Amino acid sequence: MPVKGQIVHSPAGDEIVLDEVGQTVLLDNPVIRVWDVALEPGETHPWHLHHNPYVVLSISGSEARMDWLDGSEPRFLNEYRGGSVYRPLSPVHRLTNIGQRFYQNRLVELKDLGENRPEPADIGPGDRSIEGQPPAPALPDGRVPVILHPHVGVWTVASDEPVKLDLADRPHVIAELARDGAVSFHPGGPLTLTGEYFVVDLAF
Repeated sequence: MPVKGQIVHSPAGDEIVLDEVGQTVLLDNPVIRVWDVALEPGETHPWHLHHNPYVVLSISGSEARMDWLDGSEPRFLNEYRGGSVYRPLSPVHRLTNIGQRFYQNRLVELKDLGENRPEPADIGPGDRSIEGQPPAPALPDGRVPVILHPHVGVWTVASDEPVKLDLADRPHVIAELARDGAVSFHPGGPLTLTGEYFVVDLAF
């Protein structure tokens, strides 16, 4: 559901032209839409609005500031490589890289919880990973949990040798943990990976 070009108004009455939720679409099908978001230090992703709950997969972390068009207090973030966030719909906001490092993520929009429904699903506060504190032990196949939410499970896999995964029989998003990494949609079941990846289980 593209939003670029939509006009909203600030509390002061100024017209704000919205941008998309990401910069480049990497994958789009009836279930998900995956964007690349990349910001150099000091760069800002303009005002935008989410119509779908979404998962952020952090490729390269930095300190960041989220400002809200309604004037609410800003939110300060410090995302890290291999971390993840599951977020509900939120008011119009923009994101600025206020750190000294390159910032990049893969933003996965969940259409079946948003634009594919008459009304978006209420997912509550969502979830957020904590660096160094996985929510559960690693699985025997090497998957390390990042987020375990009833709607989505996010895992990382890292191996120089092929790793055989037996994924649940439902859709997954597979995103390489690299600046120009590939993103794919997997129907579930067996999968072999070599390298560093996010594995996102669409459990909903």
